[in-house]
Amino acid sequence: MKSYPFFRIRTLVAGALLLALAVLLAAQTAVPDDRYRLSRVPDRIILTWSGDPASTQAVTWRTDASVHSAVAQIALADAHPDIESAARTIQARTTLLDVEDVGLTHRHSVGFTGLAPSTLYAYRVGDGEQWSEWFHFSTASREPEPFSFIYFGDAQNDIRSKWSRAIRAAYSDAPKASFMIHAGDLVNRANRDVEWGEWFEAGGWLNGMIPSIPAAGNHEYWNDERNGNARRLSTQWRPQFTLPNHGPEGLEETVYYIDYQGARIIVLNSMEAVGMGRAEDQARWLEGVLRDNPNRWTIVTFHHPVFSVARGRDNPALREHWQPLFERYGVDLVLQGHDHTYGRGTNLMQGTTVRDGEAGPMYVVSVSGPKMYRIDAGAEWMDRLAEDTQLYQIIHVEHDKLLFEARTVTGELYDGFELVKLENRRNRLVDQMAGTPERRQNLPAAAAPAASETP
Repeated sequence: MKSYPFFRIRTLVAGALLLALAVLLAAQTAVPDDRYRLSRVPDRIILTWSGDPASTQAVTWRTDASVHSAVAQIALADAHPDIESAARTIQARTTLLDVEDVGLTHRHSVGFTGLAPSTLYAYRVGDGEQWSEWFHFSTASREPEPFSFIYFGDAQNDIRSKWSRAIRAAYSDAPKASFMIHAGDLVNRANRDVEWGEWFEAGGWLNGMIPSIPAAGNHEYWNDERNGNARRLSTQWRPQFTLPNHGPEGLEETVYYIDYQGARIIVLNSMEAVGMGRAEDQARWLEGVLRDNPNRWTIVTFHHPVFSVARGRDNPALREHWQPLFERYGVDLVLQGHDHTYGRGTNLMQGTTVRDGEAGPMYVVSVSGPKMYRIDAGAEWMDRLAEDTQLYQIIHVEHDKLLFEARTVTGELYDGFELVKLENRRNRLVDQMAGTPERRQNLPAAAAPAASETP
């Protein structure tokens, strides 16, 4: 009986400490969400396309739900600072979105149309009182002309702290890039607003100046527990990216193409193909887009690789339904992610690896964020590979040449090649691999983590 008061006091003290710890952890967890809190001031401003890049441009942004009437203003860019007097105002389309951990938000989008080709424009977005800064963008030429673009593999993790250096280094090396391709897994958890906040913060004002061409990855999908754990596209995807609607039914704004100055950029949804049985219907759509293609260059991007790089992965549905079309119609470049490693090489239908002379499609897998996997030692299709390395890629497209550069986030040239366009849509490969040592992890193979995530 004498020990009972002491035991009770000890229990109360322990309970109080646990409660204090829980409050502290909750407060720490809430900090990032609070950093991306809503207001009337426009944020997460991003350029995409839903039409012809020579005459249209789409912009999308976020505000709190109190902004019911949003607008964008656009004018020819001029060195004179009085932009407002020449600007025309366009009413935005507004979508109400209930966001996990945030609440009700409004996403606004405007499609600028009737633009002049090869022209620099200034624009801003707001509600008539609260405005963004003025941004610039340039329309594409109607004719084939040289251009450059940036390609990123998965960002996914530690986006603000570590992926930010990839997108900023890429811009430093390619400040005149015409657009940025994101090959899926932009974030780690599809509907978590703080991760999207980090992604937009990492890109910052670049998103408002250089259009993005995003592909959906498996981490842009979530399990809908209320409907039998059905896999569904992020609730944030369509409200925050204004993309073409000409893909197969149900895959609009995740399967689409854009023609840019002599190149056709095709985006596919490999998550729906690999994990949800929609490879064949995308193949039917893809064949029409490849067959009726007036462009000299064809670039395809999606998330899951046709030829895997990491251990423990394989996507036979893509080789069955998509690879034959890439070969038949002379696709030049296939840009992928998912494997959190780097690998590139050519591989023809019969499985022979081509290093000299005429080359089939060049397949590339890359990663721009810090999450890393191990290379599959049995994957013999690769001419160049890397582990444990954050990379970005800069691609230069000319009339009869395509130059590819893979750079580390410290700016070091790690890999390169040139495709020279021949007759019958085939290419000659000129390998320009950098002299830098092959980057491999120092862990013993048995101790290194294999790729373990599901499709």
